[in-house]
Amino acid sequence: EVLTVLVRMEENPKLILMFSGKRKSGKDYVTDILKERLGDDSVIMRLSGPLKECYAKDNNLDYEKLLSAGEYKEKYRIDMLRWSEEIRNRDYTYFCKAAIRKYEGEKFPVWIISDARRLTDIRYFRENFASKLKTIRIHAPEEVRSSRGWVFTEGVDDKETEC
Repeated sequence: EVLTVLVRMEENPKLILMFSGKRKSGKDYVTDILKERLGDDSVIMRLSGPLKECYAKDNNLDYEKLLSAGEYKEKYRIDMLRWSEEIRNRDYTYFCKAAIRKYEGEKFPVWIISDARRLTDIRYFRENFASKLKTIRIHAPEEVRSSRGWVFTEGVDDKETEC
């Protein structure tokens, strides 16, 4: 079984599409459409997925609510950022590797990374999958982001996560 996983990892991924952009820029919207069109040969990997899962467990919170775009997540966002930065400072690859495991990347030829937020996220994938990686930046003017519910939040929108 271990050998099978290693062989699959050598074969997959064939292509990694890594999306970045500020909050409420439309990353999830675009990646959801792309996944729908690519079908079962692709997987959306949300780097924030394992981060939110670990944070929820550590703090007795509702993981599903942390995945939403609602007020529940916003209530914990700043503390979650601080907590995740402590982990990244020890190992910048931690959440990238956790996402590959969580979404079973070895099973899919196309990885759609919907939420690259840090230069270290891009660094990890460039170091390990350079020939397969394509980076895509989603941009939306502040007026558009505001119409989607974005409000500038100090300690969030002026941090590395909004690079």
